[in-house]
Amino acid sequence: MYRTASGEEIFVIDGHTHFWDGSPANQKNIHGKQFIECFYAYHSNLSPPEEKWPQDKFEKYDAQTMHDDLFVHGYDDMAILQSTYLTDFYNHGFNTVERNFALKNKHPERFILNGAFDPRDGNKGLEQLHADVEKYKLQGVKLYTAEWRGDSKGYRLDDKESYRFLEEAQKLGIKNVHVHKGPTIIPLNKDSFQVGDIDDVATSFQDLNFIVEHCGLPRLDDFCWIATQETNVYGGLAVALPFIHTRPAYFAHVMAELLFWIGPDKILYGSDYGIWTPKWLIDRFMAFEIPEELSKETGSVLTLETKKKILGLNAARLYNIDIEAQKNRIGAAGGYDHLAAAHAAE
Repeated sequence: MYRTASGEEIFVIDGHTHFWDGSPANQKNIHGKQFIECFYAYHSNLSPPEEKWPQDKFEKYDAQTMHDDLFVHGYDDMAILQSTYLTDFYNHGFNTVERNFALKNKHPERFILNGAFDPRDGNKGLEQLHADVEKYKLQGVKLYTAEWRGDSKGYRLDDKESYRFLEEAQKLGIKNVHVHKGPTIIPLNKDSFQVGDIDDVATSFQDLNFIVEHCGLPRLDDFCWIATQETNVYGGLAVALPFIHTRPAYFAHVMAELLFWIGPDKILYGSDYGIWTPKWLIDRFMAFEIPEELSKETGSVLTLETKKKILGLNAARLYNIDIEAQKNRIGAAGGYDHLAAAHAAE
């Protein structure tokens, strides 16, 4: 829970988190090593010095560390676990729904669990999607269009097979489709993260919400031109947010463009944990203002109401979360005990 200087409480839903195992023991080949080291380079280059982790912790952190970073030391009230398999690179998968479920099962009041599918898996993949929805009661999935599968180094959302899976997901009650459309990660191919395929599927599947993670960076213009037309396309701020530290002018440009084109109701906060942790990201975001000249040009202003929407209200709407009821659930589970102790100390 984030509290403003005036004491107002802001409910925070972290739209993009992972409980991964990128350790050497799980790396299947050189590509698993390359992948996690590329993540670590993003972490090292875009984090404040005091927020940097040693590489072995970054490769595989435990459940308690993640819980505390998000909900005790950080301001998250809830977090969405996004599953990413990468079984061509990792022996037991990188960040599977099974691994994530164990964490959600331990803290059901805190986590939303999203699954994943890959249209190249064909009928077997459709069967698995059915089983996952039934077992885990999924509301959403995370798609990684550049993931390798044997000889295939990616797919498009507007492929015929992708349509089969999206149609089935819709029938099964899945509403939210999170798609990685951001910076490439070694050894994945940059072109497989192009945003153009979002355009057609958003038009074709009006009952699905497409959350474009990383808001298309470095293809911000392409994303904005699509998302301003498609009412069911949203932008996730994971990866964009840490530029608030290293490149504040660039971050201001990204936020001004997003607010100008798609508005405050279609932007979702995400820490991208464990690449970054919520506390410093939110502290800096809450203190951040778009420079006056840029604000005048675009009409974009980061008001408190806009920040509240981005940090939690928009995700709550997409996932049908009753915030007051959820606060009660978290409180009943002892989730706000550390806050009560801090308030008592004051």
